[in-house]
Amino acid sequence: MLLIEPAYELLDCGAGRKLERFGPWVLDRPAPGADGAQTQPDLWESVSARYTGSRTTEGSWKPAIKKWPKASVEFPVTLTEGKQFRMLLSPLPSGQIGVFPEQLGNWQWIARQAAKPQAAKVLNLFGYTGGSTLTAAVAGAEVTHVDAAKSMVARARENAELSGLAEAPIRWIVEDAVKFCQREVKRGNTYDAVILDPPSYGHGPKGEGWSIKRDLLPLLNLCKELTESRPKFVLLTCHTPSIGPAELSAYLSDGLFGHCGQPPKSGTLYLKTSSGRKLASGDFAHWPG
Repeated sequence: MLLIEPAYELLDCGAGRKLERFGPWVLDRPAPGADGAQTQPDLWESVSARYTGSRTTEGSWKPAIKKWPKASVEFPVTLTEGKQFRMLLSPLPSGQIGVFPEQLGNWQWIARQAAKPQAAKVLNLFGYTGGSTLTAAVAGAEVTHVDAAKSMVARARENAELSGLAEAPIRWIVEDAVKFCQREVKRGNTYDAVILDPPSYGHGPKGEGWSIKRDLLPLLNLCKELTESRPKFVLLTCHTPSIGPAELSAYLSDGLFGHCGQPPKSGTLYLKTSSGRKLASGDFAHWPG
């Protein structure tokens, strides 16, 4: 299985918040899926920092980022067979810190799929700080990493350097995902696999608007062309509350395979406390199942 060292741990959740340990940090952050009561109130009293405000609007860390004793932490992610990469974690104004722990199971799946000899060229759209990109690269794939935020692509490249992957076959692209795919279709370029983690709403580097309900299916149609309707694997994840596993599976089926194809596997991404309490943290659909 995948392990993060220093250890990640979901300590508690409830009342719309989650309490997590990332190595030396204990963080209190918003979590829309955290229903019910917080079960260990004492743990919430002594934290490294709290983020107040929605994750999708302006908020702030308390204490302020400049007052943190450690402004960043190197976070090794160990894959099976001794393969590893590193991610630099640091508090961002959005309330994120550079990694989504709920994606660990997906990284394991990507590593398994990308290690297959025939899955050589991987397109990672909305690549953020590069967890999926580095997973595929460590497994031996050639990767094109696309994100609209220049700062996130810079962080992903820094993570690649930390991981000894500065010379790996990774293309780093700062561009709107839809525009990039449209241009790739016109260029006649193709890929063996596609990874997508689209936001609910967003903007490209030139102000291009993105709405997942309006734009996801057309983007998947472009991915169908880019994989010539024969992808080796596809992974689609999202954190949009109104889109669940069944809807994601339907998007993937309609966009890439049609109704007669083998249905993708879908489900919910969870974080879990040591006591077994689960926190729903997004959904996934992937093919093959």
